[in-house]
Amino acid sequence: MNKLTLYSLSANYLQALEALTDPEMDLPAEAVNDTLEALAGELEDKAVNVAKFLRNMEAAAEAIKAAEAEMAKRRKALESRAQWMKDYLKGNMEHAGITKIECPYFKLSVQSNPPAVNILDEAAVPEQFKEQIVSWKIDKAAIKKAILAGQSVAGASLVNGTRLVIK
Repeated sequence: MNKLTLYSLSANYLQALEALTDPEMDLPAEAVNDTLEALAGELEDKAVNVAKFLRNMEAAAEAIKAAEAEMAKRRKALESRAQWMKDYLKGNMEHAGITKIECPYFKLSVQSNPPAVNILDEAAVPEQFKEQIVSWKIDKAAIKKAILAGQSVAGASLVNGTRLVIK
């Protein structure tokens, strides 16, 4: 069976249309119409098949998109649940005064985080610690550096949190 592409079928149709409608060729109108109908039928069949394949590809892409959305939703739920469990475990270890737990599978430890800037009142923070992007943005790194150097910064303080480490 001769497998013609849609492109070659459309080229054949145009070529036949040009040849069959040439005024120098004396062909009966019925022969011209039959030939063009046959070529048009092949072209239409091929176009329909290409369109079916296209729709199938679009449906597959949409199914993948939906699966991605469901997987992202599931991932976020799992991450949220894991963070809740980590916070739960850390909180209970801190409540009991336990900083380390070791077992054959892993080590748990509650460790102190480095100091982090806690903004208590944005309006009270001096202008030298603000930078303007679209609106003013507080430069927490500069505040942290100033406080660690012994300078007092109005409206800000350093806080030390903890984190659970599982190795």
